[in-house]
Amino acid sequence: MTLLSLKQATLGHGQCPVLQAVDAAFSPGEFVALVGPNGAGKSTLLTALAGLNAPIAGAAALDGRSVAALPPAVRSRRIAFMPAGEQAVWPVPARTVAALGRLPHRKPLDRLSLNDEAAIEIALETTGVAHLAHRRFDTLSSGERARVLLARALATQAGILLLDEPTASLDPRHQLAIMDVLAAQAANGKLVVIAAHALDLVARYCSRVLLVEGGRVDIDGTPAEVLSEANLERVFAITAPGGAKPTDWSPI
Repeated sequence: MTLLSLKQATLGHGQCPVLQAVDAAFSPGEFVALVGPNGAGKSTLLTALAGLNAPIAGAAALDGRSVAALPPAVRSRRIAFMPAGEQAVWPVPARTVAALGRLPHRKPLDRLSLNDEAAIEIALETTGVAHLAHRRFDTLSSGERARVLLARALATQAGILLLDEPTASLDPRHQLAIMDVLAAQAANGKLVVIAAHALDLVARYCSRVLLVEGGRVDIDGTPAEVLSEANLERVFAITAPGGAKPTDWSPI
């Protein structure tokens, strides 16, 4: 069952196209990675899927309806988006940051309901930061902050998670922790789409990869198909270390 789709979409900024003729459909339970060189358009594609950047031409649709045209509250309940490089350093408890994920479910100034409280607790437990709930967010390490921000996304209980570089600047242990959580979300039936540069993690965790390059989606397939030595050499001008395949790489 298709949930989120792009059909002959021209994507860019204003009227300046970055990607053209993008056709892709995403279904519940998939863990999809968008990979490609810097500036190839991964973030542009991701924000179009999130409804934050309407296509210049063509369509981005959620269950057949334009994503960008959905009321923001409705869209925010269906799609959780985590931007790249979020530098939030708020002097508030980590739990307060995670609780922001419940805003789409509440009226302004409403108190948290029992359902809200439960969703926040589950999100903090799932990301392994429940013990940090009362710590000030700006005192946490970068890895801890990344997991709290992920908890904020999970607290929405949205069926679609779109994350731009969720493991950037994290050490290998925290990278694995984040990817473990996302893989579990996909296994539980959510659609997870990430923009990523860590090809080893993509090969290890993702079920599908879109290679974005040259103003288009160049290849759409399994990690083994997309992250072949030939494609890595052609697009990134790199070869797998020691002749190993990318699917054999491991961050630990």
